[in-house]
Amino acid sequence: MTGIRQLADYLDISIGTVSRALNGKADVNAETRRRVLEAAEKLGYVPNQSGRSLRKGSTGVVGFMMQTGPEINSQGDAFFMSVFDGVQTVLSRHKLDLVALLCSSNEDPYAYLQRTVARGFADAIILSATRRNDARFELLHRHNIPFISLGRSLTDVGQPWIDLDFEGMAEIAIERLVKAGHRDIGIIWPHGDLNLGYVFADRCREVLAEHGLTLREDHIFRAKPSEAGGYAVAHEIASRSPRPSAIVLVNEILVTGLYKGFEDAGVKPGKDIAIIGRYSPQAQYLSPALTCFTLSLRDLGISLAEHLLSVIPDYQSHYVGQTPRVIWPMTLIEGTSG
Repeated sequence: MTGIRQLADYLDISIGTVSRALNGKADVNAETRRRVLEAAEKLGYVPNQSGRSLRKGSTGVVGFMMQTGPEINSQGDAFFMSVFDGVQTVLSRHKLDLVALLCSSNEDPYAYLQRTVARGFADAIILSATRRNDARFELLHRHNIPFISLGRSLTDVGQPWIDLDFEGMAEIAIERLVKAGHRDIGIIWPHGDLNLGYVFADRCREVLAEHGLTLREDHIFRAKPSEAGGYAVAHEIASRSPRPSAIVLVNEILVTGLYKGFEDAGVKPGKDIAIIGRYSPQAQYLSPALTCFTLSLRDLGISLAEHLLSVIPDYQSHYVGQTPRVIWPMTLIEGTSG
């Protein structure tokens, strides 16, 4: 790998002159600039990014903070990898790079982000897994770090966000089930204190109330976001008396375990209990076919990146007219499970 010193030695000119030529400074004559650029291409010159970052005051890196841990399996990775692809598609237009900031499920997300901010690791941040009250928003706001959240929170510092349309999913799913004759409908709450759980449950309650029905507290089930979590909660649901006749869930990771758990408990999905969930690559192999909601994860990633860059002065002119806050639609795929 050729650096600036090797390039200067090869051309027999000073490092300062080479640096000014590479950065297009006006005090370098055209012939010297031509020689430097030709030699850089010939020798495979690679700039020292850490040095450049120190001089420019930026890293050229956007961090995407997500949670990891033994309770989150590879299907969750598939979700984020598709989103990452969309994000990097936009960042690459501007010679920016995406880095995943992996916070262990055993660590406080605020402490993790605080450490990342102190190190100046990234110029901007994309936050996921937003909590009902999320102190990370205020931390980034205090440090003037541009960010966007994938998800809403009661904490609001005026930042842009994109959130999936969990209210719309709740409304369509509940209306579909009530129309099919279900009166005792349960939901599976997303793991932890995620804000989407409150948004989803509140809208389910509202739609049920419009039909004179209620969402029983003992029919709100908690499950870890994994196949094992789905398997365990299926047995819990099957053991309830009375048992809900239908279940709606927003976490796409646990649905295959849910099916298997019901079958092992002698409860047939789609016959003994209706199920409506979210699409995952594994869901297409389920029988009966899962009634589910889907979206383009890559397009979601593209929109996240464009909305983030629209609030960064160096890139605003490229993304004029972005709506700062977006409810991202999901499409119902009709199956035979519910």
